[in-house]
Amino acid sequence: MVRSILFWLHLASGVLTGLVILMMSATGVILTYERQLLALEDSVYARVPAASETRLSLDALLDRAALDDFAPDRITVSADPTDAVVFAAGRDRTEYLDPYSGVAYTQHDGGLRRFLGSVRGLHRWFNATGENRDRARMITGTSNLLFLFLICSGLYLWLPKLITAATLRARLWLQPKPATSTARYFNWHHVFGIWAALPLLVIVATATVFYYSWANALVYRLAGESPPQRGGVAVADRVEAAEAPAPLLPLQTLFESATQQVDDWRSIAITLPPTASSSRVNFSIDQGNGGQPQKRHTLTLNGTTGEVAEWAPFSSQSTGRQARSWVRFLHTGEALGIVGQTVAGLASLAAVLMVWSGLLLALQRLLRYFKRRRGLARSATRLATMPLGESR
Repeated sequence: MVRSILFWLHLASGVLTGLVILMMSATGVILTYERQLLALEDSVYARVPAASETRLSLDALLDRAALDDFAPDRITVSADPTDAVVFAAGRDRTEYLDPYSGVAYTQHDGGLRRFLGSVRGLHRWFNATGENRDRARMITGTSNLLFLFLICSGLYLWLPKLITAATLRARLWLQPKPATSTARYFNWHHVFGIWAALPLLVIVATATVFYYSWANALVYRLAGESPPQRGGVAVADRVEAAEAPAPLLPLQTLFESATQQVDDWRSIAITLPPTASSSRVNFSIDQGNGGQPQKRHTLTLNGTTGEVAEWAPFSSQSTGRQARSWVRFLHTGEALGIVGQTVAGLASLAAVLMVWSGLLLALQRLLRYFKRRRGLARSATRLATMPLGESR
């Protein structure tokens, strides 16, 4: 009885959300190596310097980048001496400067970045805009939540009623010569489902945190903490707003102080003070590939004295904060490096095949139902038109 109820709930949920889950899984496959693809596209903003060339200071580069219509608020410096220094103003504009000449690179057309951005928007909210985006997020969020139910219920339904070596083997491995198309889709649905179940549980469960505030709060509560409150103003910020600080030290001096915190940094992002009255300069120091939270640290320097106002390596963060950071990059697999990304991509591909085969099985079940109904209707008509007394 329980199995029958669970099966029909599983089937109904799959039919209701199948196409949305199929879209999210397919776009997830395309986004598997997004970070590497974008880095490859941006590799044109790099050159090997001549032996006689020396790097300009960040202050000099900032002066050259700060044009009349461009006021950068964030600078990213790579440890690779051939890479450009990146200046950004919010999310609207980015400039890439040669660190040796200070010349801004002519930007490529960004076709790959636009394509992947469009795929990401489709993955999250069907590329909807304005008020429609909230409605689209509700659909993808609900579908993601039902996908989590499909995975959990599918693990139970995967078990055959009669557990033998033969029945388990039929659901663990692809059958080379299935007797019918239904048998083929049944085999695909179970094989791809069971092998991808664990990574899909991680991918789908972590995505739930992005859609629902209760899921985000649950991460902190499971770690034994209260969820952080948004919208507060830090005490230090209020103090700085009331007290005009002395002039800031050269940005290059502050940057060199930041590099002393760790030896093997790969990139450092500098957030410039938002106002003239602020003296705190924030540095995000990354020792990994950009998607490994355990290798990302935060440093805040007093811009007027160069003293460390706050040093927050990943290990110093609370358990809840660490868990929330892991959630973001476990969803894409980036937290586990290229291997994790590959596993996430393969799991998404398996989800495409699993959902597709499940929808085909549901369609075939529906067609068989209508076929039986037509057969019963013909039989009833034939019986009704037989002359009285004729054998029935």
